[in-house]
Amino acid sequence: MGMNVIFFIWLACILLGMPVFASLGLASMLHVFSNELNFYIIPQRLTTSADSFPLLAAPFFILMGNLMNSSGVTQRIFNFANVLVGWMRGGLGHANVVASVIFAGMSGAAVADAGGLGTLEIAAMRKAGYDDDFTCAITAASATIGPIIPPSLPMVIYGVLAETSVGGLFIGGFIPGFLMALALMFMVRHYAIKNNYPHERFPTLRDIWRAFIAAFWALMTPTFLLLGILSGVFTPTESAVFAAFFALFLGLCIYRELDWRDIHKTILGSTETNGVVLALVMTAVLFSWNLSVDQVPQSIGAYLSSISASPLVVLFIINVFLLLVGCFMEATAAMMILVPILFPVALELGVSSIQFGVMVVLNLMIGTITPPIGVVLFVVSNVAKVPFERVTRATLPFIVPLVLVLLLVTVWPPITTYLPWVLMGVR
Repeated sequence: MGMNVIFFIWLACILLGMPVFASLGLASMLHVFSNELNFYIIPQRLTTSADSFPLLAAPFFILMGNLMNSSGVTQRIFNFANVLVGWMRGGLGHANVVASVIFAGMSGAAVADAGGLGTLEIAAMRKAGYDDDFTCAITAASATIGPIIPPSLPMVIYGVLAETSVGGLFIGGFIPGFLMALALMFMVRHYAIKNNYPHERFPTLRDIWRAFIAAFWALMTPTFLLLGILSGVFTPTESAVFAAFFALFLGLCIYRELDWRDIHKTILGSTETNGVVLALVMTAVLFSWNLSVDQVPQSIGAYLSSISASPLVVLFIINVFLLLVGCFMEATAAMMILVPILFPVALELGVSSIQFGVMVVLNLMIGTITPPIGVVLFVVSNVAKVPFERVTRATLPFIVPLVLVLLLVTVWPPITTYLPWVLMGVR
């Protein structure tokens, strides 16, 4: 049975509602049995994929994000962001974006941003008189910054699949993440002038100092992570362990808003999420091995090369493809399936693995705010109690500045490769 048939079986399973990891595993097993390959390759590939040191970062980053949402960190971050930029026209919209940039340095997940920080942002913006369309749209769009600025769970997974430096990917996301924030703040200003949104009073130095002191330890989290990685005190994987324990320390000892009963629930929830991620990784690696047996990546690479010899043209085609995939598939699952196929193509074109990694993650994060499977849209809709269709319509214009940043990342490699090369010697 050829891989094309197996692929359609997998797609049919997805459409019938089967979990992604189960459909990947079933399709892979069918391919192994139908081609009379060695059965022992199945447990071997599954266990080998799970036996990965970089992948250990995943459960700890998940735990850290959940602890941050339960320990009062999000409120302090939002208050600090509001003091910094709330005086601008449409102040709470700008604070929404800046808070997401800060929170990105802790959670590394768009859903955590939308569900945790988004709850506070939506309530504050409603109270200040912002309409629900704009409030939901900027909350959803700013959440996509989370996995671009380090730490980032999607980049950990990409690093494992592509055998690329996770530290280099983390550093490579800094400039694109800040460009995303800047582009979204331009959109906020446009809407603020158009709709005459309010702004806060200009802060005094005393106001800024008080907000900074209140949020100090929360703000130190990304600083400690970055300094630890760059100085070699710990690896990106070990930084996840440090971050999880530091979040626990903040909740219990500094802010004292984390209850021991909350810890139990948080660990259980994080374990459940990590179980899904690990199952996806294991079955996706098995699926990609079956693809390589039938030389699918090589065939796709040859086809793309036949379209154009220009790396830029091929990268644009890949971008369009990933954006379309992001509309119908959850980001992690899409990455598991597509990175093993597309990464060899990028290497053939001479594209940096760091640049390609940031490009893939950014594409799929845009997918989290596009219908019909925009998971961040569902989260914001649930938090704000606004119909999904209305949130979707309001968010669509905010996709434009994010796509512009994606194009910059595609056409100008130094945006993603300069800092990793200067700080870590990684390209």
